Amino acid sequence: MPKVAILLAEGFEEVEAVAPIDVLRRAGVEVLVVGLSSEPVASARNMKIVPDVTLDQLDPEELDMVILPGGAGGVERLKQDPRVERLVKALQEKKRFIGAICAAPTALAKFGLLEGKRATVYPSLVEEIKPALFVDQPVVEDQNLLTSQGPGTALEFSLKLAEKLVGKEKAEEVARRMLVK
Repeated sequence: MPKVAILLAEGFEEVEAVAPIDVLRRAGVEVLVVGLSSEPVASARNMKIVPDVTLDQLDPEELDMVILPGGAGGVERLKQDPRVERLVKALQEKKRFIGAICAAPTALAKFGLLEGKRATVYPSLVEEIKPALFVDQPVVEDQNLLTSQGPGTALEFSLKLAEKLVGKEKAEEVARRMLVK
């Protein structure tokens, strides 16, 4: 069973975190909700989620993917945490999947992962993902990197993540059962 970590920091965007958790779990993927600490994490609109584990408890060797949800406050906290950068770079080194949505691709740019890569981001943040090659599409894939634009693209993004981890057929089955057109 593939294993994924989704990193939550205070100020995360709810839909961009919960949609991947939900879709991937429906697809049979083990999803770990990861906090920077063990405390409940407050979202941009003060919804609190209790993490399964802390960032310090993760072993990058066991992960097939890491996901960074958006939400300006949450992304800024993720960018400033050296443990997040180490984790993301460890997965990049092993060519494992990295997903980032909304403002989160700016963290990948800060960590030096987007140079020469095709990527997307929330439209007002295009300048912040340079030197990436911006593609104005809901979901963009370049090798092991998957980026998406925002809350309205969260389901499409989540289904693409599922496709990468468990295959197109399983992702389409999940979409059908969720009544996604």
